[in-house]
Amino acid sequence: MRCYPNAHRSLAMLMDSATASEDWGKHPMAVTGFACLSCRVMNENQNVIAGKPARTCPYFPANSPHRILVVEDDDDVRRFNVEVLTRCGFKVDAAEDGAAAWDTLQTNYYDLMVTDNNMPKISGVDLLKKLHAAHLALPVIMATGATPQEEFSRCPWLLPAAMLLKPYTIEQLLGTVKNVLRATAAVNEPSVPVPGLQNQSPTGG
Repeated sequence: MRCYPNAHRSLAMLMDSATASEDWGKHPMAVTGFACLSCRVMNENQNVIAGKPARTCPYFPANSPHRILVVEDDDDVRRFNVEVLTRCGFKVDAAEDGAAAWDTLQTNYYDLMVTDNNMPKISGVDLLKKLHAAHLALPVIMATGATPQEEFSRCPWLLPAAMLLKPYTIEQLLGTVKNVLRATAAVNEPSVPVPGLQNQSPTGG
């Protein structure tokens, strides 16, 4: 089982403290044994109730229009990432491996994909290759335990928008998502013409 130190405690701390103390109870993943180097951290956190959406998130406005695809073969990590992102207002779909993710991408549009690398059927790197071959301009965060540096050195055009090394914190996940979405928006933002510039005639010498 992968370990994410203080993950559940951090999730509650990220949200409004008054709301968390009033509305949230035990995180549903606690019963699966997911999430910390010390299991007592899991038992100490009593701040998340299953099915209760977060009222506030310090990283994103409520009801973000962005759609995110989470690709992860580890059931616990996949559920955890989906819940964190959903509680911050994103519309999130999940795929259990690269093959399922590729099928999903044929019929759905996403603003961002967060994917593991070492997965059955189609790896994260192979998924990047498919995106590149299909000319799909989808920002990707690769969240993995080991960076496939050799592949990226050989094929630098496969580099994802960001790398996230496991185990990562909630703050690192949300911070990386925020930075990638912000960078993508900046690139796609249309340039604003300077008033009067287009009407200027070149001056002769």
